[in-house]
Amino acid sequence: MIEYLTGKFAEKNPAFVVVDVNGLGYMVQVSLNTYSDVNGLEEGTLLIQYSVSVDVRSGESKHQLFGFSTNHERQLFRQLVTISGVSSGIAHMILSSFKPDEFQSIVFEGDIKTLTSVKGIGPKLAQKVIAELADKIVRDESDPEIASGGGNSLRQEALSALTALGFDRGGSAKVINQLLKSESPPESVEDLVKTALKKL
Repeated sequence: MIEYLTGKFAEKNPAFVVVDVNGLGYMVQVSLNTYSDVNGLEEGTLLIQYSVSVDVRSGESKHQLFGFSTNHERQLFRQLVTISGVSSGIAHMILSSFKPDEFQSIVFEGDIKTLTSVKGIGPKLAQKVIAELADKIVRDESDPEIASGGGNSLRQEALSALTALGFDRGGSAKVINQLLKSESPPESVEDLVKTALKKL
């Protein structure tokens, strides 16, 4: 619905940022990580996730905008809220408690104890989060071998194309990583996507 907002940061605090877009102010919930990234800026762009939650008892709906300084953090948020029991508020709390790379390490290591340090996360929910995200989050997401070369932007563009086509992000990323590490890696986004489609 809203992909991003670009404008002046009319108000900033650790919980939210008000983005003034041509005189219209949007209140955007942000994590502590994103707040740290924008705190010294007068204006900029926030990637947006629009969220609607409904109170089952009153039927009242709550509409919120969540903003992120990086696509990596927004993607983790999107993956978290697909898990039953993880509300937008809990996902927001998790990403305020850990940097994206720290959260990924928690998932990879199955560190339930650290995850339960987040308010609202009990042992059962922590175990569920780790179990459901283990296959979705790709360990090579920040692989230094890939990040250090020109293949990183190529990788991201191909990954965006495949997810837009409806393919699972985790499975797509694994295939892309394998292709980029092969002896003759594709040199263009088009070739990378076409080759990946044959393996998905």
